[in-house]
Amino acid sequence: MGRVVFIGAGPGAADLITVRGAQRLAAAQVVLFDALTDPALRELAPHAQWLDVGKRGYRDSMGQARINTLLVEQAQQHALVARLKGGDPSIFGRLEEELLALQAAGIECEVVPGVTAALAAAAATQRPLTRRGRGRNVSLSTAMTRAGTLRASRSADTEVFYMAGHALPELSHRLLAAGWPATEHVSVVSAAGTAGQRTSLHSVQTLGEAAAQHAGRPTVVIVGAGAGTLDAAEATTESPLDVSQVSVETPRA
Repeated sequence: MGRVVFIGAGPGAADLITVRGAQRLAAAQVVLFDALTDPALRELAPHAQWLDVGKRGYRDSMGQARINTLLVEQAQQHALVARLKGGDPSIFGRLEEELLALQAAGIECEVVPGVTAALAAAAATQRPLTRRGRGRNVSLSTAMTRAGTLRASRSADTEVFYMAGHALPELSHRLLAAGWPATEHVSVVSAAGTAGQRTSLHSVQTLGEAAAQHAGRPTVVIVGAGAGTLDAAEATTESPLDVSQVSVETPRA
């Protein structure tokens, strides 16, 4: 009986994987990889068997139950199986389902964290997700529910929406309905962390204009303080207590 290591591949380019992730990947005999992982990562494990189990929205892909079964089967045949996930395994990566399947089979697991797309999007636009005094918390949400319904909220100073690229005009309307001002800053980043990343800046009212530029690409939308322009006056203002919070929300159908 072998073991499975879940590895966060990072948000795009192969060199955004962590050192530990690269080391574990190089030691694996089999790699089950997601759709958005950089093909260049194969160079780290050239002798491993690479199995494509990637999912992309609105396209045919392997079902989660089959992925769970495949993980168990491979761990029963090999000493080390790598489950390579884009970004960070614990952020919208269906990690729980796979951990539970392996746990039920008595298979040892390890999780190696990675850089999630929200952080790569902030780096691409050079706009910090948290700001002194005005950006004290961040919420990470999937824009689409399990039933395929688009949702938006205003629960934090900075809201980051994953998987919303195909419905930016509708997201604009949903953000307005959630109470965001029409003039609030929005940044849109697609293929974050890759050589082909695209960034654009908008307001909530004009967000729909980004649709043509980012169509068909993995897209992150940042709304609020984390999308605003840099402000020297705000950045140097001291506050008696400056505690930032990060929350992750997965809307349910």
